[in-house]
Amino acid sequence: MTSLQLYSFFMSTSAYSVRIALNLKGLEYEYKAVNLFTWEQHRPEYLKINPIGFVPSLKDGDFVLADSFAIIMYLEEKYPQHPLLPRDLKKKAVNYQVASILTSSMQPLIRLPILIYIRQNLSDDEKISWVHKHLGKGFAALEILLRDHAGKYATGDEIFLADVFLEPIIHASQRYDFDMSKYPLLSRLSMAYQQVPAIQAAMPENQPDAPPLTN
Repeated sequence: MTSLQLYSFFMSTSAYSVRIALNLKGLEYEYKAVNLFTWEQHRPEYLKINPIGFVPSLKDGDFVLADSFAIIMYLEEKYPQHPLLPRDLKKKAVNYQVASILTSSMQPLIRLPILIYIRQNLSDDEKISWVHKHLGKGFAALEILLRDHAGKYATGDEIFLADVFLEPIIHASQRYDFDMSKYPLLSRLSMAYQQVPAIQAAMPENQPDAPPLTN
């Protein structure tokens, strides 16, 4: 029996990142689905695990941790196989910068509660416009930032922290018919990610709580 339990939702970009990290490190875990569409994240039993009511959350035995960045850093420290941070200080710093842009400047702006609020108070068109605006701003910055660092993947020929957070956002962008043609470097990276078994297994459509129509 594995001691790792991941509270996840198939469409969550944050949970997708943690699934990639777990798979890259070859760690077995129990998948605990939390349906964000039916507000299971706000039920008392889940709030005992994660008081802010987001996914993902990770249980490692008696230890409980939430927030994708914190979870991945914990996994990196405890399970050193397939390091997610390079040894080179400057390359490591770029990975932190990319991860920060994705998790603090992009991901929060396209979270489900914000999109529901925009749709309810404005319109579906305004929701899509909002998503396109903030994805475009972030992707434009990343396209420039990674020009001098990318190899097969974001910061070289190995998958690191930047990739773990970048792939889920690119994948999510397609739900909103976002045009990636303006970002040839990111588009190339996305094609490379789709060939990695650890990433394929972590994709939303391959999760046990994904609706049959997405499989």
